[in-house]
Amino acid sequence: MSFLNPNQRSSRATTSDHHLPSTSTASTSSSSSNVHNSRKKWSNLLPLFLVLVFIAEISFLGRLDLIKNADLLNTWTESFYQFPTSSVDDDSITGAVDVVDSGDGDESCEEWLERVDSVVYARDFKTEPVLVTGAEQEWRSCAVECKFGFDNKKADAAFGLHSGAGTASVLRSMESAEYYPENNLALARRKGYSIIMTTSLSSDVPVGYFSWAEYDIMGPVQPKTEKALAAAFISNCAARNFRLQALEGLEKSNIKIDSYGGCHRNRDGNVNKVEALKRYKFSLAFENSNEEDYVTEKFFQSLVAGSIPVVVGAPNIQDFAPAPGSILHIKELKDIPSVAKTIKHLGEDPIAYNESLRWKYDGPSDSFKALVDMAAVHSSCRLCIFLATKIREKEENSVFPKRPCQCRKGPETVYHIYVRERGRFEMESVFLRSGNLTMEALEAAVLLKFKSSNHEPVWRNERPESIRGDKNVLKVYRIYPVGMTQRQALYTFSFQTNTAFTSHIESNPCAKFEVIFV
Repeated sequence: MSFLNPNQRSSRATTSDHHLPSTSTASTSSSSSNVHNSRKKWSNLLPLFLVLVFIAEISFLGRLDLIKNADLLNTWTESFYQFPTSSVDDDSITGAVDVVDSGDGDESCEEWLERVDSVVYARDFKTEPVLVTGAEQEWRSCAVECKFGFDNKKADAAFGLHSGAGTASVLRSMESAEYYPENNLALARRKGYSIIMTTSLSSDVPVGYFSWAEYDIMGPVQPKTEKALAAAFISNCAARNFRLQALEGLEKSNIKIDSYGGCHRNRDGNVNKVEALKRYKFSLAFENSNEEDYVTEKFFQSLVAGSIPVVVGAPNIQDFAPAPGSILHIKELKDIPSVAKTIKHLGEDPIAYNESLRWKYDGPSDSFKALVDMAAVHSSCRLCIFLATKIREKEENSVFPKRPCQCRKGPETVYHIYVRERGRFEMESVFLRSGNLTMEALEAAVLLKFKSSNHEPVWRNERPESIRGDKNVLKVYRIYPVGMTQRQALYTFSFQTNTAFTSHIESNPCAKFEVIFV
């Protein structure tokens, strides 16, 4: 099944290369005593010669009216140099060009770059979708045309290891590497997987348990009617972490727990889990392994229920917290006494307890929204975007390696930069000037660009209405180079200084960025 991205814009044609005139023509011209033998000077006179030949041909055909079409003449002469009719200095070697006159009034650097940097890709994903060998996938829409299933055509990717040249091997799993070692990123790479899709935010295409569509995270808080402070649903009593010891430790600390699972069961487990959790002040969200980013439905069901999660699991669980102070984390067994003390305090102090759930009324933090918003685009669609991006990058590097990407008019250099929203595919052009080459300037340019087109974030229809915000307001959360993992984008990456940002722009012609709106 393939889908058309309504925001996808067609590529503009690039200026094609033209060759020098024939040898006979060149010989005739070179016979003039006023022409230097220098090849460089001959090249400088060539555009004028071409214009004279063009006019002569038009006169002969009796179609002088065509001279009115200045664009035709300009395109012909300009294509020889691959930049507008202009004076060129030594910096043109690196792509910086002094634009004087495009033949249609003064052409700004922005206009020129928009024109000459545009490319026509050999592969049109509308007619030749990204093809992934594997089971059919269902989703509402995708920013790039893609197809899952089995086809006689050569696939761009396939699930599992295989030996087909040119077809990427994809590992997809939502299980912990503690129980499925091949899900470890380094090991998966060594085994030959080129694309990894796991719960790790450091994988190529993360597939987390979270999403606005699956979990009613902003559902209302219900009265806490159970006498026990906490509820537990733990059935695997032989987990490879200390969750069973943590359960026992809390009980020894006089925390009353209703256990519905197979471990320490004292309540009938034949209940709706989320509905049961809504009646408790705390929920024991104990995972079966302590692995970075391995955060399952146990945690998100607790958030849905409006029960404070007490977590044993991911060491970075605070990255998944909807707000500061909204969860309790038992990092090690020695933390049990202090966590038990906090549970008792919150259980006895309704004001303090309600403060821990304030996010249910005021909305979660921007960091939480930025994390969960990622799942507004189905992981299979994100795989197709990842593949299509790689395909285009490869073509750009091999076929279009010498786009100018920058232009100088007067004392300033204008840099051509491409930006897209996370979850989108096609890029939008923005421009920065050398006098203000900063992240702040990039953010301002991005907001101006997307606001002017009345851009609607990909998550708008996925998020609960209460936290969608003003439809007419866009807020940037992160801007980061395309190709970074979500762990880098959300938590670890930043340009520490404007110098670092400037260096990135100058060393990456036509630099590409993704933006996360919240």
